[in-house]
Parts: sequence; structure tokens; C-alpha cells
Amino acid sequence: MTISIYHNPRCSKSRQTLQLLQDNGVTPDVIEYLKTPPDADTLGRLLDMLGLQPRELMRTKEPEYQASGADDPALSRAQLIDLMVANPKLIERPIVVKDGKAAIGRPPERVLDLL
Repeated sequence: MTISIYHNPRCSKSRQTLQLLQDNGVTPDVIEYLKTPPDADTLGRLLDMLGLQPRELMRTKEPEYQASGADDPALSRAQLIDLMVANPKLIERPIVVKDGKAAIGRPPERVLDLL
């Protein structure tokens, strides 16, 4: 049973989610996605596991959202994924993955369903 968390240590929700996992006896593989962004294939799989479209996983209030052109409604799924790979700040966090399922830790308790 491997559990991974796409984590940003500067984000309070991400820290709370990591702590919640640890409080439940889980030592996840921590992926600091700003330092090691997921590639396009991985991001596509994460989206599928979450049941989301790319824009639903994007932090639309980040300055990079408009600066990167991600607000263009004509962009395809692949183009939006490429923008998230190039600008990982756009990816909503934290994302916890276990056994082919994923959850966004907003609120942190949402990830408990994976345990």
C-alpha cells in the first residue's frame, strides 16, 4: 500500500493534510510538486483518478493563470495539462493518491476516504 501526496510545504491545507495522514499512521511518499512537477502523462492520470477536467484542477487566482494564457477557453485538455506542467503553481494542492484513486485535500478530511 503506497500512498503519495503532491505537497507544497508552504500551503497550510497541504501541511494539514500531511499531518492528518501521519496522525492516521500513514507515512506517504511526499512529492514536492513545485520542485518535481508531474509530467503530462502523470497529470493526465491524476485528472482521470480525480474525475476532473484540467481547468477544475487549476488554481485560477494565481497570477500565472492569466499570465500563462490558461484563461483562454479555446485551449484543449492537452494544452491545459502542458500549462500545468510548465507552471506547477497552477495545480491545486494537495493531491493524495492511493491504489489508483486520488483526492484533493480541501478540506484535508477528504483524503480519509482513501485510507
